[in-house]
Amino acid sequence: MTINVRKGASVLGSHIDALSWEDTINIICGWAVNRESRYVALCNVHSIVTALLDKNHVSDLNAADMTTPDGMPIAWALRKLGFPAQQRINGPDLMWNYCAKAEKTGQKIYFYGSTIAVLSILESKLSAAFPELQIAGMYSPPFRELTAAEDAEVVERLNASGANVIFIGLGCPRQERWMFQQRGKINAVMIGVGAAFNYHAGTTKRAPVWMQNAGLEWLHRLASDPKRLWKRYLITNSIFIFAITAQLLRLKKF
Repeated sequence: MTINVRKGASVLGSHIDALSWEDTINIICGWAVNRESRYVALCNVHSIVTALLDKNHVSDLNAADMTTPDGMPIAWALRKLGFPAQQRINGPDLMWNYCAKAEKTGQKIYFYGSTIAVLSILESKLSAAFPELQIAGMYSPPFRELTAAEDAEVVERLNASGANVIFIGLGCPRQERWMFQQRGKINAVMIGVGAAFNYHAGTTKRAPVWMQNAGLEWLHRLASDPKRLWKRYLITNSIFIFAITAQLLRLKKF
């Protein structure tokens, strides 16, 4: 299944696809079967505001083969923009659900990002949950920009693994830039899932479901690491509320 005409809307200049969970999984699966070089960006408030302020990031998002509403506020925005049934398609759940699908279909999964310690725990958790899942490999890249030689080696390593899908855990906006640069080189579907590796490894505690559904996952993360995140959420949330209100009011007016 492919997207011929992408349904969705612009949220502060970034196109977000209007898709159900079933369509999201099926489209990715269709690409992955043929190891098509594609990439999927998952957008929360931080990503959308970063795109609003950074022309490179908005280009990376709008060049993606699929962009999903990772945060509830983005899903709410899509509902207001003409897609009233839009669900939140978030990184941790997409990764977990796709591993279940891959186990049944025999697709190979690769994990790129985070630390060696987190990847080791993640591998154990995935093996316990999905005994038949084919893990093509895991790699923790250096926390710096790769040299041309290192980048070529990574591309060769990932292609040689036979992976159908590669989950990328580098964080925003680094993972989107990396996927943009690798499309056409890496023969797999790349999906940027941010902190999903840490959530499923258990090294970072995820917000309760009620907070996720209420759009308050950011508050849980802020409470977990206030010194590092207070400025980010104060600034990005304020910009998003102001900007999306202005966008919706203009649409209503005209």
